[in-house]
Amino acid sequence: MNKNEMLQDNINTCSSPKDLKITDVRFAKITGAPMDCIMVKVFTNSSLVGFGEVRDWSSATYAKMLKSRIIGENPCNIDKIFRLIKPFGGHSRMGGGVSGIELALWDLAGKAYGVPVYQMLGGSFRDKIRVYSDTDCEGKDGMMMGKALKKRKEMGFTFLKMDLGIDQLLDEPGALSSPIGFVDELIKANNSPMYPNKGIRTKSYNESLEVINIAHPFTATHITEKGFDILENYLREARSQVGYEIPLAIDHIGHIDVTDCIKFANMIEKYNIAWLEDALPWQYTDQYVRLANSTRVPLATGEDIYLKENFEPLLNSGSLSVIHPDILTTGGILETKKIGDMAQDKGVAMAIHMAETPIACMAAAHIAKATENFLALEFHSVDIPWWDSLVNYSDGRKHAIENGFISNLESPGLGIDSLNDEVIKEHMHPDEKGIWQPTDKWDVEWSHDRLWS
Repeated sequence: MNKNEMLQDNINTCSSPKDLKITDVRFAKITGAPMDCIMVKVFTNSSLVGFGEVRDWSSATYAKMLKSRIIGENPCNIDKIFRLIKPFGGHSRMGGGVSGIELALWDLAGKAYGVPVYQMLGGSFRDKIRVYSDTDCEGKDGMMMGKALKKRKEMGFTFLKMDLGIDQLLDEPGALSSPIGFVDELIKANNSPMYPNKGIRTKSYNESLEVINIAHPFTATHITEKGFDILENYLREARSQVGYEIPLAIDHIGHIDVTDCIKFANMIEKYNIAWLEDALPWQYTDQYVRLANSTRVPLATGEDIYLKENFEPLLNSGSLSVIHPDILTTGGILETKKIGDMAQDKGVAMAIHMAETPIACMAAAHIAKATENFLALEFHSVDIPWWDSLVNYSDGRKHAIENGFISNLESPGLGIDSLNDEVIKEHMHPDEKGIWQPTDKWDVEWSHDRLWS
């Protein structure tokens, strides 16, 4: 062996970044994480595989339809590819395809160049990423919720969130005022499956959609004084258990109009609320201004907004204290970084919504590390024992989150070496035929994608 051959043996040439090409895209859908989640693999002409994820409770079709646009492209040209596929995304779950592919591109680029994603975004603002725990509790006992929150606090979480809203009042006589029969329809819709079996849209499924898709101003549903008393007592009891020192955010108020949102916000002011989340549809900027002018509770929204330009009206309105993007809706990693920086210019903090697998979690952590106005990252899987074992972390860690924080994000890419197929198979969605099934039928698809004439 000559000297040059010896040198070659000590150099990592598996990636050859300039020669990388995307060759395939595959998917695995799981359930119970606690959401339904869609994991993504983007393959290349090397040994490198990039990991991404379509947003929770979305459809893999939103990502599959992009395959023909990205096959043969160099995954390191992230911005170029994003601009190719950007028109095929949309708000909420419809942003999941573009965003999920974009995550995998960053993972591939980081692995190809041997650097963590946060470093490619401009470097670090912090060594530890604060995680806030979203906490569920069965029943309507605020003391039980308080004890559940207290357990999260004892686990090391320094920021908490809980639900408080009309779902807790549906079977309380006299707690809600609405057209006769509407509450019964809501209860029926809440008990129906999120997805119909085998993808078949049944009559009951369609009826459920009709009920839950009525936006806040149009439901004619109001919380009565009895309802407000029940909700306030629940919050008071929860606070009595967990204390007032720790930040506590409130989510899932329900589809009530801005007048009831004002009453609700004023009711919770005294309980030291970190933010009131998604009180109204994000599109109604003027209503957010009206709500902000009527309460001293910080307002947050953003998990269903696609692309940075759609955050601008809310940020310019001055109504928000916190933006709350989901990286699997916004358009992905770089777009979320841009959104955070734009919010900082307006004096608004950024929390990150995350209810998916370790892939989305690690991606969000890299954004959090590289964005100065970051506040806290959501985590919704504390009670899922197998959640971490879906992946094999590059640095050998067993848990992404330790004592309420994520740290040591120094491995290339997202920091995930491989996915654990055995665990994925154990939790595969029942409608799926298998994991990582061929997607050949999406290899070739053509349309005149230009956005102008």
